[in-house]
Amino acid sequence: MTQHAAARHDNAIRLTDSGLETWLVFDCGLDLPHFAAFPLLETTAGRAQLTDYWQRHIAIALRHRLDFILGAPTWRANADWGAKLGYDAAALDRVNREAIAFMQALRDAHQTTTSLMPVQGSIGPRFDAYHPDTVMSADEAEAYHRPQIASFVAAGADGATAMTVTHSSEAIGIVRAARAAGLPIGISFTTETDGRLPGGEALGEAIMAVDAATGSAATGFMINCAHPDHFSAALDAGEAWTRRITGLRANASRKSHAELDNASELDPGDAEELAGLYRDLRAKHPGLTLLGGCCGTDDGHIAAICQACV
Repeated sequence: MTQHAAARHDNAIRLTDSGLETWLVFDCGLDLPHFAAFPLLETTAGRAQLTDYWQRHIAIALRHRLDFILGAPTWRANADWGAKLGYDAAALDRVNREAIAFMQALRDAHQTTTSLMPVQGSIGPRFDAYHPDTVMSADEAEAYHRPQIASFVAAGADGATAMTVTHSSEAIGIVRAARAAGLPIGISFTTETDGRLPGGEALGEAIMAVDAATGSAATGFMINCAHPDHFSAALDAGEAWTRRITGLRANASRKSHAELDNASELDPGDAEELAGLYRDLRAKHPGLTLLGGCCGTDDGHIAAICQACV
């Protein structure tokens, strides 16, 4: 499927998945070293668990006749995190390609004419999103993320999304690398409880910096891994940059990143309340068309969000 075909419902709600890693850890009881889900692709049991997860979400999209974005479990499949897990460059290239192929097989098994399912690679930050103590330059980020993007292209991905990005400079490098490879790319920033990126930048400043440095090459921006209460005030001003935000993958919990990082139990929040906050945000910002979840959410949250917003 081409990216053009996948975008035929530009003005309609599209769904994506929820908090994969927290679901695997807290609901399934799995040990995920470094919060990496991609090693599950290496075993039959792991693939079965991933299939179960996505089928739960796909069923919601099919029921409501909505498009569904299939994002590969590759958030940690980059050089530094891969090395911690015993993956060298060749192994990472292999597993990134296999992740896209895995999602393409799910697409082929479930896609319908009324629920298109584009496959995207997921890109994570080089450093810890909860403790972004090191900042790369845009040039460093472009070079660092280029190999994973090349793997996505070789595997035939429809696009990619960089998730939980903490600095505009890393986002700029990712967009440049994707643009050079001809891969459509979206950027999803995370915020702290004050609505600012973990590195201290205001959300609007970061979005405008990325667009200015890349000729607005990103397909759009998202916010993920933060509760709506943390960032909604930043969107209320209604400035032009807010129209570049096209998606939302919020946390179920109002806790800060530091609190979540140290939590021993899952905080699933209130799915109905979260869904209502999504509905309120969409009323103010109708360009928010891609809806999913992040930490603490599961298919139940996505079903509630879908019910509230469709």
